[in-house]
Amino acid sequence: MGLDRKLIFQAVIPSSEAIAKVGYLLEIHPISLMVMGDQTASKQWQSSIRAAFPDLRIITVDERYSSEEARQRFWQIYPAKGLMKLVPKGMRSPDRPIDDIVAAILIERYLSRLISS
Repeated sequence: MGLDRKLIFQAVIPSSEAIAKVGYLLEIHPISLMVMGDQTASKQWQSSIRAAFPDLRIITVDERYSSEEARQRFWQIYPAKGLMKLVPKGMRSPDRPIDDIVAAILIERYLSRLISS
């Protein structure tokens, strides 16, 4: 995501492919820093990414409630159809992983923090 909040790349990448994908993205985009959540496995990922890309700056942000926010955003992006519209949003489950939406939310949190500072 750029400073203008436009998504440049969005995907859910298997863990085994993540480092290679970061390398590829660094080659084709002018990436100045990586925003990462501060909870689940964050320290392990930071260590792996720093080892592979020592010049890449990594910023962590509070990721509490980001999954819940991503589920809500999923239904805004992909509204329910047919009978699923009758099921309350809180009882629906997205039909795909939403880690890419979580990532966008974490970047937005970082950018909002920049603006409010």
